[in-house]
Amino acid sequence: MRPLALVNRLFLLASISCISGVSCLAQASDIGVVGLFPGKAVLVIDGSGPKTFSVGSKVTDDVKLVEANGSTATLEVKGKRQVIGIGEYVSRSAPGATSSVTLKVNPQGHFVAQGQINGAMMTMLVDTGATMIALPASDAVRLGIDYKKGQMGIVNTANGPAPVYRVKLNTVKIGDIEMNQVDALVQETGLPFALLGMSFLNRTEMRREGEMMVLTKRF
Repeated sequence: MRPLALVNRLFLLASISCISGVSCLAQASDIGVVGLFPGKAVLVIDGSGPKTFSVGSKVTDDVKLVEANGSTATLEVKGKRQVIGIGEYVSRSAPGATSSVTLKVNPQGHFVAQGQINGAMMTMLVDTGATMIALPASDAVRLGIDYKKGQMGIVNTANGPAPVYRVKLNTVKIGDIEMNQVDALVQETGLPFALLGMSFLNRTEMRREGEMMVLTKRF
């Protein structure tokens, strides 16, 4: 199946879900990503049909596509850049409106957020059982975090005890939600991927609607 045909099929399935009673989260003033290719993104604007845009083109009068790859699209909304993945949305609401992001469950039944930590791209698994954001040491090094200066502790993993270091992240951004000075743990072994834990999620209102989760910034 050709990529665009697949995108249209996915959009049609989403529309059928809305009709059958599942709440549709892409309302007016929303832009969602339904397909990504190098240099191009397939977007849904205000619930309309999918349309392909090239990097550098204007999506609407106040939105521009500035970057796209196989996993994320970067949109400039009223001068502010927002990075989102497939199944996520950004809002074009008026300044001062509440910041929110919509995540879609993946085939494994998990919510995965494409975001930024200290300005660098990061994929995180949403984990309400994690007290804080948790990062593998390799990711912390990539982000330039000198984690060994943090407070040391020990956690139990499937492979036995592992050292962790408590650090502060300058910024954590998911969609148009940005938090400053967020607590995190850096784990040296036994953590294969980053976890978006409650040190970020506690500062949002979480709402599950079918296969979607909406995070709305509280403070």
